[in-house]
Amino acid sequence: MYRVEIIANRSVQEETVEYLEAAIPDILYTIIPDVHGRGKEDRKLGTVTWPEVNFILIAYVEDSHARVVRERVRELKENFPNEGIKLFMLKSED
Repeated sequence: MYRVEIIANRSVQEETVEYLEAAIPDILYTIIPDVHGRGKEDRKLGTVTWPEVNFILIAYVEDSHARVVRERVRELKENFPNEGIKLFMLKSED
């Protein structure tokens, strides 16, 4: 089993969920909306100066779905190249 964390601009939250649910219909996940922080390119602080915000999607997926998640996130990055979409996957203990 893998812990999946996707951190991305809030503008692609709906597409992220749609991509994952289409590929893994029974996926269970949690979304943390309005995440503030600083990345390589800019800041997402939800302020007048730095108005954008991120979200985090956390899911646990079976080993057999890990490749599918990577592929879907790769597709998201190709379709939204300027949104700073990041994927982190950690092998979890069963």
